[in-house]
Amino acid sequence: MKSEDLEAMLNRLYRRKRDAVKAALHRTFPFGDYFTDRWERAQYEGFGAGSSVYDNVLVIGEVSLGERVWVGPNVILDGSGGLRIGDFCSISAGVQIYSHHTVAWALSLGREQTEHKPTRIGKGVYIGPNTIIQMGTTIGDHCVIGAMSLVTRDIPDFSKAYGAPARVVGRVDPRWVSPGA
Repeated sequence: MKSEDLEAMLNRLYRRKRDAVKAALHRTFPFGDYFTDRWERAQYEGFGAGSSVYDNVLVIGEVSLGERVWVGPNVILDGSGGLRIGDFCSISAGVQIYSHHTVAWALSLGREQTEHKPTRIGKGVYIGPNTIIQMGTTIGDHCVIGAMSLVTRDIPDFSKAYGAPARVVGRVDPRWVSPGA
């Protein structure tokens, strides 16, 4: 098969898939998401059962996701220093979670090493769109992190936090949490 024929066939398939999704769901996706399965990708990465990861998510290093975690599009999961995310988390579009940084390396013109620290996110956590979580932080269980937040310090269980830097501004209603959670 000639490359022109293959390209034409791929274009027809893409348009057919795009049109079907738009008709059924009133949305469109990046090209790769028409040809990949988010649940298979999560399984390939070794993530927990029922988790879902979009094709355009960047996964680096040792990343552990629990069960039923939803990872939205355009997310960075940096596990170069270790990243663990608990069950039933919702990680919105554009979130960046880091377990390393190169500040000392850059400022020292390479004399210092890249710094690594594990980052942890508990179970039952919602992280709003475009939030950045710095290396070495821990977000406790059953937390809500507001959109566009910069998490630079640990967030205790059952907290609502937002801002740059993120600050705890309230508590999650424990009635939302399942018994025994």
